[in-house]
Amino acid sequence: MRRPPRRRVIPGLGLSLGITLAWLGLIVLIPLLGVFVKASGLGWAGLWQVWSEPRVLAALRLSFGAALAAAGFNALMGTWVAWVLVRYRFPGKRMFDAMIDLPFALPTAVAGIALTALYGGNGWVGRWLERLGIEVAYTRLGIVVALVFVGLPFVVRVVQPVLAESERELEEAAATLGAGRWRTLTRVLLPALWPAVLTGFALAFARGVGEYGSVIFIAGNRFGVTEIAPLLITIRLEEFDYAGATAIAAAMLLLSFAVLLLVNTLQGRLSRRGRKAG
Repeated sequence: MRRPPRRRVIPGLGLSLGITLAWLGLIVLIPLLGVFVKASGLGWAGLWQVWSEPRVLAALRLSFGAALAAAGFNALMGTWVAWVLVRYRFPGKRMFDAMIDLPFALPTAVAGIALTALYGGNGWVGRWLERLGIEVAYTRLGIVVALVFVGLPFVVRVVQPVLAESERELEEAAATLGAGRWRTLTRVLLPALWPAVLTGFALAFARGVGEYGSVIFIAGNRFGVTEIAPLLITIRLEEFDYAGATAIAAAMLLLSFAVLLLVNTLQGRLSRRGRKAG
């Protein structure tokens, strides 16, 4: 006897795929295509001229370097914070857990002003750091601090559910077999956590590259020193140089895509290795 066809709650592949592609096209692909179409009006020679400007190169290096540094720091500390929130009980845990999401809700300009006031020369933290010879506000370090602030929740919220679902019996079994803490961490916990950590890293990096509001106040926006690429795009738009602005935006998109593709490829390899090991 033939089984009746299985009824799916979601529509079939054709309709679902059509809706998905149409929605992605309207929201993501068409705007991105518009950037490249506008930038292509300069031609290859014009694009290369814009991309090779010392000011543009300095802004791109700063934006991507600071975003990578902040995302790497967040990957470490965000995993640590997620571990504490999942594995330990302490007074005020729910309040601290809720505070992780505050950078999502806080306007980035307000965050930039608050960080500048805190880490400036007369700030609560900045005055003590300057006595140690460490300047934060109006330096590249200040940009990294701002990007760490806005990017931390991405790592915590991605790693946290993976830690919550991890089997503690595996850790206990490793300890029973004589594995130390370091061996248990590297051979039992990290293989399962790496894909989530890399996902959080990619999200924090993507947010950091395009961050504007929280950075411009603490950066100081010094020409060739603390001038980020999004600010340079805004300056070109104010100068009515729309082609130049879109050329810089196209460079940011291409570089971001290359970094995210590399991270996603590494994440896929680690996931497959983890499944084979399991």
